[in-house]
Amino acid sequence: MNDPINLANSGNTGVPASNLGLVLQRGGEELILEKVLDRFSVRLSSDIPPEQLSQLSWGTWQRSIPQARLEILTVAPNELDKAMSQARADQNVAFASHIYKLKDNPGTFVYLNDQITIQFADAVDAAKINALSLSFNLVQDKPVLGLPNTFVFLVSKQATENPIKIANQLQGIKEVLAAEPNILVRQETHYKPRDPLYPKQWYLNHNGSNQLAAGSHISVESAWDITRGVRSVVVAVVDDSFDLNHPDFQGSGKIVAPRDLKENDFLPLPDVEETSHGTACAGLAVAEENGKGIVGVAPGCALMPIRTTGFLDDESIEDIFNWAIEKGASVISCSWGASAVYFPLSLRQSAAITRAATKGRNGKGCVILFAAGNANRPISGTVFERNWPKNLLSGDTDWLSGFAVHADVLAISAANSLAKKSAYSNWGENIAVCAPSNNAPPGMWFQDQGFMETQPAIATTLSGLGMLTTDQLGAAGYDAGDFTSNFGGTSAATPVVAGVAALILSANPDLTAKQVRRILQETADKIVDTNPDPQLGLKEGTYDSNGHSQWFGYGKINAAKAVQAAQQMRAGTPTVTKQIKGRNDSKLGIPDNNRQGIKSAIAISEASLIQDIQITVNITHDFLGDLEIYVIAPNNQPVLLQNRTLGRRTNLQTTYTVRSHPALKQLLSISAKGNWQLQIIDYVPQDIGQLNSWELILSV
Repeated sequence: MNDPINLANSGNTGVPASNLGLVLQRGGEELILEKVLDRFSVRLSSDIPPEQLSQLSWGTWQRSIPQARLEILTVAPNELDKAMSQARADQNVAFASHIYKLKDNPGTFVYLNDQITIQFADAVDAAKINALSLSFNLVQDKPVLGLPNTFVFLVSKQATENPIKIANQLQGIKEVLAAEPNILVRQETHYKPRDPLYPKQWYLNHNGSNQLAAGSHISVESAWDITRGVRSVVVAVVDDSFDLNHPDFQGSGKIVAPRDLKENDFLPLPDVEETSHGTACAGLAVAEENGKGIVGVAPGCALMPIRTTGFLDDESIEDIFNWAIEKGASVISCSWGASAVYFPLSLRQSAAITRAATKGRNGKGCVILFAAGNANRPISGTVFERNWPKNLLSGDTDWLSGFAVHADVLAISAANSLAKKSAYSNWGENIAVCAPSNNAPPGMWFQDQGFMETQPAIATTLSGLGMLTTDQLGAAGYDAGDFTSNFGGTSAATPVVAGVAALILSANPDLTAKQVRRILQETADKIVDTNPDPQLGLKEGTYDSNGHSQWFGYGKINAAKAVQAAQQMRAGTPTVTKQIKGRNDSKLGIPDNNRQGIKSAIAISEASLIQDIQITVNITHDFLGDLEIYVIAPNNQPVLLQNRTLGRRTNLQTTYTVRSHPALKQLLSISAKGNWQLQIIDYVPQDIGQLNSWELILSV
């Protein structure tokens, strides 16, 4: 191996020198940045009161980002370079940086802090890592749990370049598999309240009425005949704040491990003038059955309220999921996403979610749910945009919600009280299931424009009832009083599913997170909407041969069927009696930069239930970091075996087992019979390779 200091100076970055500071490496993708010309950020060496911040001479102080200790200042565009030079020369400034926007991703400010995540090749030892970090004036801070040979580094004041430029130079070194700066992007809450509707919880159970179609509820009463939830099952609701004084959150053992990451304390209460979105979400999931107020889907379960920082930097996401794991969360409900059109997850964010999904609940995994969003756009896909005010979006626009498409996340869409698609609900191939919510025009929140309805405007009347849930006590909140009947969005659908997941685990605590996912999907009702979307004219309300709809996922959740299925699975695990082996040695070229990829099949004729599974693959490729590898079971359930973390490696000969790769647990207890497929997808142009062989061993 060559001296990493020499490599660091080689300039072989893969990014043109002129663009080193304008390309953001993130989750295996390259995002193009543009500098914001009227503001910049600084981190001061010591805390300064707000009244002194307003007196800084380099610009006009606007706001603080406390968790990153950043202060945001604005200047006239022609004064930016001068102001930043003055700030950097000040002995009280530890760090000063440009603020960026993502190209073709309007209204999304990107803030830098002083962290870079670096994933090294397996053979790189501590001495080489130390030498490389010194050459860039980086200080090793901590390892990234769940990713081998991966560490967080701090950019010292001696560094002469910003974290983006340093990360791009590191990316060109062969010992480095990935290098990402930690960025901060504002969080978007997935709901904007609409007109008040009927004050009743139709979404739990109803017998039909005006604007209530048969089958639009979740049939929870039959589920409650089995369980109304137990305190040992803890639902973590991650949101802006929680009115914990509300009567529906009272009861012995109801609140578990509250956390306020914004104020860094243990009282996640709303600010004086804050409308508490979290209060409404928590009520839908777990409001206590106490003879007054409302009742949640899982009233007997406990609530872990976690208040977010309001930003989606790596540490904020790690803090959320680490707290949930350490304090015993069973289900994690997230009714928010990034205030960005296109937002892939970083290595650290993806690893934090995977760790919760695989290591939480003593290895059984936390059930993690994210709201799909309310823009009526794909959670991963392209839409031709037009008619936006000020031409905010125009032409073919790529949309991506990194949280919702994560392999260990259930992305939740919304259906209205007429059992049709909610007009705002985001959609796509990654939707897991849908749940009841309201109906309203689609929109999203942009940092510099505020809330905007997506275009074109919907001319038709949108029918459907709102969701009744808990609100802040008294005059604060969405409505005067202690409850609101105008809640909705995929924000409301998500905690409803979280409540059903909690009932499933109350009925059978031995289930893994993957098994809970499978139960939710396999017991869902196949609601159908043959009408065209009133905004885009799309028709995706039916199901493909795999039983999946882009609008509804695998269907609308049915609490009764789901809890009954969980209870039936409490019987002991059958003993493994034999192994079934299959192998395919046919070589297949992997098409370059092709989202369809290749599929190689192995046919199994034995119909026994699977108790264990292992998959061995042999692949050669010029850059394995371009690839994702899936196994697809005969029931068309895909499982991600390998994400794009292999970097510059060129040979992959490895075996995936349930122990090494817990995602495979979701395939246990299904029939072995049918066609098993290995799918390989190359996401980046230029490098090519082939599948040499693969083997499947099933224990039944």
